[in-house]
Amino acid sequence: QVQLVESGGGSVQAGGSLRLSCAALGYSYSINSINRMGWFRQAPGKEREGVAAIYTGGGGTYYVDSVKGRFTISQDNAKNTVYLQMNSLQPDDTAMYYCAATRGSGSSWSRPRINYWGQGTQVTVSS
Repeated sequence: QVQLVESGGGSVQAGGSLRLSCAALGYSYSINSINRMGWFRQAPGKEREGVAAIYTGGGGTYYVDSVKGRFTISQDNAKNTVYLQMNSLQPDDTAMYYCAATRGSGSSWSRPRINYWGQGTQVTVSS
């Protein structure tokens, strides 16, 4: 089993920045089975959407169109940690952000493919 522990949420004004972190904890064989890690977000009354993801082995990344050019996902494999640097934040980015991980090899970054979830961290952007 793998536990995902998030940190870094908070409140900022529009145009500001935040950095989220997600550490994967567990036995090495479980962590090594993870193929991809990343983030989803869910705003009140909306579906949970995939925001960004990174392949733990090759480093290839995915971003939803609405965050391209503003968010950057990265990883530190030695620390089993993934980061999401969020710049030029807008009120529409306000949501609960969830770290997620999958053992699957498919290219889709969607909820059915997720094996592990973090508890969520709130991001609030005021205008």
